Amino acid sequence: MGRTKALVEVRGVPMGRRVASALEGAGCSTVVAYGGDPAELAPLGVPVLPDRHPAAGPLGAIVGLIDLFGGDDAAGGILVVACDLAYLDAADLEPLVAANRARPDADVVLAVGVRREPTCAIWRPAVRSRLRSRFDGGERAIHRVLDELEVVEVPVAAAALRNINTPDDLDRYA
Repeated sequence: MGRTKALVEVRGVPMGRRVASALEGAGCSTVVAYGGDPAELAPLGVPVLPDRHPAAGPLGAIVGLIDLFGGDDAAGGILVVACDLAYLDAADLEPLVAANRARPDADVVLAVGVRREPTCAIWRPAVRSRLRSRFDGGERAIHRVLDELEVVEVPVAAAALRNINTPDDLDRYA
């Protein structure tokens, strides 16, 4: 993007704030931005936590978040949403929350639009050791790790799961 993605505006609101609002609306009691400069991200209005595994991709972020929030009080799971999923709203996340309650045996409950979206998913703390083992062993491809887990897929409108990765995406999805 050439700039901090979380601060790129979509419909007049920074992407990170749009995602934080969706999480808050879906009932998340703690919403944070993971990684980035706290001073720069202050306009998002959420705490900014340092990335424990910078440049390690989505799997590194998920491992870090489970390490941070995977205590006993998170037994129900940690809802992880990438900041570039700016078209999500609380109504898109509520089916994931419902499926997570209905399937306590699942390792991960994830959104599926056109494809699986592991950065819009509820991850159970119980997967920590398996994720950590794969990550510490050098794995970075999240789809390979998902193949080893009990996954519940929840349909979400493909339009809600559009990633904003380039300036062209801003125009294409406007």
